[in-house]
Amino acid sequence: MKAFCGIDWASDHHDIAVVDEAGSLLARARIDDTAEGLDQLLRILAEQGDTPQNPIPVAIETSRGLLVACLRSTGRPVYAINPMAAARYRDRYTVSRKKSDHLDAMVLANILRTDATAHRQLPADSELAQAVTVLARAQQDAVWDRTQAGNKLTSHLRAYFPGYLAAVGHRREGIFHPIARTLLAAAPTPRQAAKLTRPQLRALLKKSGRKNTIDKEVERLHSELRIPQMRHLPLVEEAMGRQTLALLRQLEAACVSADDLAEASVQAFEAHADAEIITSFPGLGPLSGARVLAEIGDDRTRFADARGLKAYAGAAPVTRASGKSVSVVARRVKNQRLAGIGYMWAFSAMAHSEGARAHYDRRRDAGDRHTAAQRNLFNRMIGCLHYCLTHDIPFDEAVAFPAPQEHHLSLAA
Repeated sequence: MKAFCGIDWASDHHDIAVVDEAGSLLARARIDDTAEGLDQLLRILAEQGDTPQNPIPVAIETSRGLLVACLRSTGRPVYAINPMAAARYRDRYTVSRKKSDHLDAMVLANILRTDATAHRQLPADSELAQAVTVLARAQQDAVWDRTQAGNKLTSHLRAYFPGYLAAVGHRREGIFHPIARTLLAAAPTPRQAAKLTRPQLRALLKKSGRKNTIDKEVERLHSELRIPQMRHLPLVEEAMGRQTLALLRQLEAACVSADDLAEASVQAFEAHADAEIITSFPGLGPLSGARVLAEIGDDRTRFADARGLKAYAGAAPVTRASGKSVSVVARRVKNQRLAGIGYMWAFSAMAHSEGARAHYDRRRDAGDRHTAAQRNLFNRMIGCLHYCLTHDIPFDEAVAFPAPQEHHLSLAA
């Protein structure tokens, strides 16, 4: 007899339901989110025939957390069911639309009983790949936090100190540059900035790491920080300067976190066996490669073919056909993190690969807009990545983007 387990999870407890092949309830329980609760769950599964050779599969509405990690470590199939999909299944079992934790656990168990092949179990990624996932996603979150903190600070400065933004805005990094942050920490108000002397500016530039053309930069800052501008009342301006220092501390913390996590992500990624293949692709460096590995993992059975990976990344379009109506549109349901790095990957690849640039130009000549052509290039590149990882070979420009004559001859043969 086969059994299936469903877990309706919560922050402090979980409801368990185990059903057989006919849908009959074999066991139910509520466990705590503790080691004792996990032992109780494993005992329940063992009583229903769970063995290392034939483990009972588990369905749960999350892919994260200690409970999921411990269940995955046992080697059993764990299915992370989308909560929206589980809500649709619930209507099969109750027309009154009632809801309870036990019912939700039953629904999840029955999803595996009836439609396990329609859902994807969590991949069996290696420990190192899972560590790269944690670090790369945390680094990306830190970058988003840094951007948000920078936007808040920029908006605040625009309200009382636009001259500072004009003085540091010529750099690409803008307010994120170490010089800009060091200068603002020393003089957060127009009055204080206008009083900075040339020796003080020189010391601040050296403190922020500037080594070349210091005298020229000193003269520029000394001049621009003294340009007349509209001002608040003195006490109001001083108060806004104190707020600036508070916002600057948040930005500094976000910058340090992003840099530290980037270093850790690259270090873990370069220790992985797939790093050499991933970074052999034009447009992918250690950090962007770590983000790619974080989202696709290293379980070779996760994607049966390149089409599955392309759909997961959002690079493949969606065809909607009904009667005489047929439309092909961009895919909206996708891994947003992988799609985001894919956009940057395609953009960078065009600058480092003649074949990638030619492919993009052909799509543009065929009538694609910029975004569609770039997405098509990403579709091509990630398909090549799947092939290279599957066959354990590095990227080859001549194979990925054959010359038109070579491509014509290969078709004729």
